[in-house]
Amino acid sequence: MDYVEGWYDGDPERMRRALHPELVKRIVVSDTATKRSVFQSMGASALVNGTIHGWGRETPRDRRQKDVTILDVFGGAASVKTVMADWIDYMQMAKVDGRWVIVNVLWERRPGAGG
Repeated sequence: MDYVEGWYDGDPERMRRALHPELVKRIVVSDTATKRSVFQSMGASALVNGTIHGWGRETPRDRRQKDVTILDVFGGAASVKTVMADWIDYMQMAKVDGRWVIVNVLWERRPGAGG
């Protein structure tokens, strides 16, 4: 829950704790020039910076959805689905030095989502 609550509370330490430093979060978007699908990526530092800037705190408390579903776990690997107010994340997690951290994320904006 460090990822979700860190985002909504604007707590960069919780966000940092949830992420592996080599994390990549990707979304498929349409290239405006070619109209072809391309990946848009961000790393751990971008998520931490967004948390520092308080972008998650802008979500009204009554909209702060945080449904976390563990899809599968095997050894030190896991797949997790997280439904938040404006997007859905499909995460790959790894147990590193005894702690679960987010390594990869593929995400989609929810219909009608803000920013």
